Amino acid sequence: MERNGGLQRHLYDMLCKLIVVGDSFVGKSAIVGRFTINADPTQRHYHSTIGIDFKIKTVELQGKKIKLQIWDTAGQERFHTITTSYYRGAMGIMLVYDITQEKTFDNIAKWLRNIQEHANEDVEKMLLGNKCDMEDKRMISKERGENIARENGIKFLETSAKANVNVEKAFMTLAEDILKKYPQQKDPASGTGGNIKPTGDDGSGSRKCC
Repeated sequence: MERNGGLQRHLYDMLCKLIVVGDSFVGKSAIVGRFTINADPTQRHYHSTIGIDFKIKTVELQGKKIKLQIWDTAGQERFHTITTSYYRGAMGIMLVYDITQEKTFDNIAKWLRNIQEHANEDVEKMLLGNKCDMEDKRMISKERGENIARENGIKFLETSAKANVNVEKAFMTLAEDILKKYPQQKDPASGTGGNIKPTGDDGSGSRKCC
């Protein structure tokens, strides 16, 4: 007898798996927390994510309820193999760098190569230059971010989880682009998202991998 499964499937029109990648300490967890539960990074102490963490948020676009399953991946090299396994089945990928740290920007080329090697060919991508509120410590100009995004044919925004700048816009834009690509499909990535399942629509998830 089917109990809650049928009801759960009627709570959304489409399931989107998004992953957020980038070096450690660029603010990936803060961005995800700001979008999913409006968490203020100044009131929360974020540790470096251990392996994989995910959050759930359901949004409405074009009259449809879109369930976003957002995976926050570890940036440390020792978790590289875990991260690459979760590219498969992702419909959207956000690449994040820290505008105050040159190395995190330089490594975007590495993350783009990883995506090309491991993700679906038609995955939607977006580049985020995070911590744009720290203008006095800026090392990466907005123009440099725009240029690398243009060269790779992806969209670009500067964001701040702390000041809540462009975070919602980034996720909603990515979700809208995915919806345009898969207008009739409920779960285009079904069966490819790994073996960790969401527990509900309350923004809770799992933080286990290793």
